[in-house]
Amino acid sequence: MKFIGAGSRPGRPQVHHDLVFTIPNLLTVVRFMGVPLFMWLVLAEKEYGAGVVVLTVMAGTDWIDGYIARRFDQTSKLGRVLDPIADRLALIAVAVTLVIAGVVHWLYLAALVIPDAILLTLTLSYFRGHPDLPVSVVGKVRTGLLLLGTPMLVLSRLETSFSDELFTAAWIVLGLGLVGHWIAAYNYFWAILRKGRMRAHHDDGTA
Repeated sequence: MKFIGAGSRPGRPQVHHDLVFTIPNLLTVVRFMGVPLFMWLVLAEKEYGAGVVVLTVMAGTDWIDGYIARRFDQTSKLGRVLDPIADRLALIAVAVTLVIAGVVHWLYLAALVIPDAILLTLTLSYFRGHPDLPVSVVGKVRTGLLLLGTPMLVLSRLETSFSDELFTAAWIVLGLGLVGHWIAAYNYFWAILRKGRMRAHHDDGTA
């Protein structure tokens, strides 16, 4: 089974419906709800093991909602906007939590936030909203690596015989994820710029 684009059926066009109450959208809301739960477990309770379980569930819903949407024709315009926003907010909120808990340095948070801040500024200047661009393969791989590396890093805080090895492996995965994050941001930057200029040119021509 393929992980990227799982559930898609070749030869069948993907239609984005005006649906709101779908299983994929519900799973995305569950992912939103997992963020405050993770923050409470790590910051208030110091329950790193339970925090890993929450992160694992959040990562699982990210893959499952996409599979269900493509496999059972439940893709929606709302989900296309909501899903990447949920990913971004979850990754940033979790990073903030880990910085506060002393698990990661603030530079890790900066490496996540700076590209997104630049893209958000560019998007608002051109579209005043969502640019409606397809998620790139690099973006999907980037998200997967960050969602994998984060629970590995949290798990390395537990006192086990392989904590050091897990810590090293986690940062290798997160490092690759951050590289992918900047590559994806670079690609999205130019995609937004091209689409924004085309839209501006079209508006000028029809004015």
